Amino acid sequence: MLLGGAAALAALPARARTAPAALVVSTPMAAPEWAVLQRRLLTANAAACEAFYAKYVDGRDQLKVFARWGANDGPDDAAEATNDWALLHALGGSDRILTLTQRFWEGHLRQYTAARTVDVPIARAGMYYREFPVQMDWQHNAEGLTTFNSMGLSAPRDAKLLERTRRYADFYTGRDPTVKNYDPRLRIIRSLLNGSRGPKLTAATALDWAGDPFAAGERFHMEHGETTYAQTLAHYADYGDVVGDNPLNLQATTLGLNAYALGGGDRYRAWALDYLDAWVTRAAKNDDIVPSHVGLDGTVGKDWWTGTYGWGFSPKVPQTGKRENRNRVPRSITAFMNGTLLTGDRAYIDVWRRQSARLNGLARTIDGTLQTPTMHGAQGWYGWQPGAYRTNGFEIWYVTQDPADRAAAGETPWVSFLEGQNPDYPTTALAADLQHVADRIAAAKADPTTPETRLADWPIDINPASVKSLVQLMTGGLHIARPPWSKTSPPQGGVPLHCRLRYFDPDRRRAGVPEDVAALVHTLGDMTTEVTLVNLGRQARTVVVQGGAYAEHRIEAVEVAGTSATVGGAAFTIRLEPGCGARMTLAMRRYANRPTLAFPWDRA
Repeated sequence: MLLGGAAALAALPARARTAPAALVVSTPMAAPEWAVLQRRLLTANAAACEAFYAKYVDGRDQLKVFARWGANDGPDDAAEATNDWALLHALGGSDRILTLTQRFWEGHLRQYTAARTVDVPIARAGMYYREFPVQMDWQHNAEGLTTFNSMGLSAPRDAKLLERTRRYADFYTGRDPTVKNYDPRLRIIRSLLNGSRGPKLTAATALDWAGDPFAAGERFHMEHGETTYAQTLAHYADYGDVVGDNPLNLQATTLGLNAYALGGGDRYRAWALDYLDAWVTRAAKNDDIVPSHVGLDGTVGKDWWTGTYGWGFSPKVPQTGKRENRNRVPRSITAFMNGTLLTGDRAYIDVWRRQSARLNGLARTIDGTLQTPTMHGAQGWYGWQPGAYRTNGFEIWYVTQDPADRAAAGETPWVSFLEGQNPDYPTTALAADLQHVADRIAAAKADPTTPETRLADWPIDINPASVKSLVQLMTGGLHIARPPWSKTSPPQGGVPLHCRLRYFDPDRRRAGVPEDVAALVHTLGDMTTEVTLVNLGRQARTVVVQGGAYAEHRIEAVEVAGTSATVGGAAFTIRLEPGCGARMTLAMRRYANRPTLAFPWDRA
């Protein structure tokens, strides 16, 4: 039975009357296999993370590693030890996981504020200053903020989180007079290397990137394959070109997004959009290609393709002597996704559509195969790859939901499921993540390293948190993380949660599905979403269903078994009787609302 409107609302506890519409579902549903596996995975994740914490984090909540400065294995890698834990809690994981996540963040801040270099000048007084990296690029800064940028999903009323987010953001808005990363007149971040001690306005050295000498490859395993410190330095021999703005710096806009969504004020939204708009203009004036270098005078010149991590960045790999293409410009698409989230305007994604069209327009036949370029240097385009240019195709399609963008998104098992062609995907994906948790537990038990022989990047690949299937299946969302989650997407870090639905437990006043409840998003459309909610337990559960991670999507109506109820807002409340469930179709208007991290019952 489905009750809609005032009658259903009156039947709910006062605490649950937090959404513009309320429903009661009392139709029995046999426990689906996917639902059982989903609840099992939430539990397994929590237990495994607890065991990981006991092994790799000490009594001071600090990571048990050899703490050092470096892009390979420095503070950003330490911060990633608890990647996805905050997200796990926001989905419905145990409160203990959130507590450990918050404790570790505080502990690692103390650890790397106290840690100092001898040879690297910028970090001699501490690797963190004012609780933020003193000076690093935004590939690594963003990775290090993966956990931090997810904390507001579960703790939007945390005053310390808001204060810290505002402080971090103001390192880049120009508001903090002691940190001159941003030029508000020219709308540039003045260097690829920046942080709480400001920008580096001279060429970088290999030492700046690699950190002080240490027993690389002898005492420590090196994730990038170096066998000596000399090779570690050589890895960064070509990384000197850092002065001027770089699109990777756009990742800082996530701090502006979160500061705004946490209630920090309209100026954070205004700054993020002003900075993004400057890059929209630069791309338009650069033949629809996002440039990788902007001069200190704010102009894009004939050297638009230069800069570390730019279109022409192909440094030499010291172990092989061969050059490797490391164009990281595609990572910055997530900042343009921030723009759509902040405004509802898909013109930000159109920048990337036009860039893809431009690159595909350069296609040529090489050795009998149609190829497109991925790199540009002094001699023109290079880095030719077979087929059409599809990098970022998945993100473009996810935001637009335009059939014209579907082909460039590629084929993945999840999307096949959403399109009705892979019905077993929920059970196979959840089972795979359960196995992943078990494998990580086994890896931790077999780990031969000690704190004296372990670098900060080592625990990242032992961290058992496995949430990809949960994000996809529960929220219809993107788990944008590293390693790459899609063959057509570059690795990422520190990216906001982009999803179709989120859930809240109004009785416990927290984020995530209540105990015993499971959710499965079946289909995604431009204006519709289909989702099943089921209560596997023996007592009734109340769930608030929200459109988007930031309440950015408006839910117009919900329909179950031919009965429709008007919502007309960002969320609605549903009561699931014991052992009951329902498949619902939601009519939605995406990106209709300004983003907020406030819980539904705290919004006006």
